[in-house]
Amino acid sequence: MSDTFVQLSDLTLAYGKSVAVPSLNLSIRKGELIALLGPSGCGKTTTMRAIAGLLVPDRGRISIDGRDVTRVPANKRGIGLVFQSYALFPHLNAFENVAFGLRLQKLPQAQIDSRTRAGLATVGLAAFEGRKPAEMSGGQQQRLALARSLVMQPKVLLLDEPLSNLDARLRLEMRTELQRVQKETGVTMVFVTHDQAEALALADRIVLMKDGRIEQLGTPAELYARPRTAFAADFMGFENILRVEGGDLVSDAGRVRAGFRSDSPLLAWRPGGVQVGTGPHTGRVLASSFAGGHREYVIDSALGQIKADAAIDLPEVPLGNTLQFDLPQHTACELVE
Repeated sequence: MSDTFVQLSDLTLAYGKSVAVPSLNLSIRKGELIALLGPSGCGKTTTMRAIAGLLVPDRGRISIDGRDVTRVPANKRGIGLVFQSYALFPHLNAFENVAFGLRLQKLPQAQIDSRTRAGLATVGLAAFEGRKPAEMSGGQQQRLALARSLVMQPKVLLLDEPLSNLDARLRLEMRTELQRVQKETGVTMVFVTHDQAEALALADRIVLMKDGRIEQLGTPAELYARPRTAFAADFMGFENILRVEGGDLVSDAGRVRAGFRSDSPLLAWRPGGVQVGTGPHTGRVLASSFAGGHREYVIDSALGQIKADAAIDLPEVPLGNTLQFDLPQHTACELVE
């Protein structure tokens, strides 16, 4: 028996004559935290809007918990939404912001009180119920928006770039908070982001999208270590992508002998996979920057620009100087076209 909870079948989404998502198929399991990842315009937010009922498909089917909701209004789908802007009511305190949806359902006051306080406690805001949004930090406002959706007991919780307005430290804190809340509540979450670090840190599986299609689907470990295409590799941090022809490495800038044996037409290296300070290749240092535990170089070589990381204890090579490097085959990822 399938454990699919959300099913998108041949989903086609368009804005007028412009097709944003052509024939998408995706299965999401109950209790899964799945990330829709990709650059702007890849179709991830459009897909989320269709699941939410904010966009009517041109073709295809959406089902949630075995029910066809393709033509069901947004407020009848059992969907929770957390927006990038939080969309809190500035004139209401935290308690009333969370209770708002429950009051619209005309629930008994005792039930509203208990569910609202439980929701605030779940996100660690039990002591802040009397505060208005303006009196709370960005992270607290984000947790308040999360509580407001969770108290409605949604079948699916959709989060649209919810951490993008937070500073780096708060983003890290909220990643942990989202994971904790998701595991405690068991709610199925669909998380939309363009930030691969967020997707890697949060998701059970990642849907990497390009031009409205799924470029690659897999666990964070699979996408991080084994991207299949040049687009996936570049998006996941393999910044040096070269063709292999007759054992040589080839780029638009030139060709060098390498003696590689590979059945794949493309090889990709992370900057950390490039060996700096020794090797058969040389180039001129175009850029050098301190990055804490390592130094980042951009090297102008016969293969074009190569990005490499060097251990911080190695001597710094000044701009304009020649730097030796190697592209070991064992640190490369094999790609399809």
